[in-house]
Amino acid sequence: MKKTKVINSDISRVISQMGHFDKLSIGDAGMPVPMSVEKIDLAVTHGLPTFMDVLKNVLEELEVQRIFLAEEIKTANPNILAEIKETLPTTEIIFYPHEEMKRDLNNCHAFIRTGEVTPYANVVLESNVVF
Repeated sequence: MKKTKVINSDISRVISQMGHFDKLSIGDAGMPVPMSVEKIDLAVTHGLPTFMDVLKNVLEELEVQRIFLAEEIKTANPNILAEIKETLPTTEIIFYPHEEMKRDLNNCHAFIRTGEVTPYANVVLESNVVF
């Protein structure tokens, strides 16, 4: 049995297959996911699990060099934005329009769907190397 904190087999598999500059996305329950992108659905009910709980868990295993957030999060969900910044204080953040983020999902290895029901609680994580 795995000793690390990411015990979901699908999430662990995706992270283990990622290389430098590869992308993984985590998002709210309403984010439209392209049919061609693997969706790892963790949503149980509204709010379970939360976006931040899943993000923090993924960060236990994934080395991240940059994150991409929807520009709209600044005004529509400043609380989640503050939590993201607190969790990743030295990580570069790139903001872009939500419509562009939805298109960018096509470049992700997978999308992890949470039970989050607050607006624009979505992130694209760009992997880094560990050496």
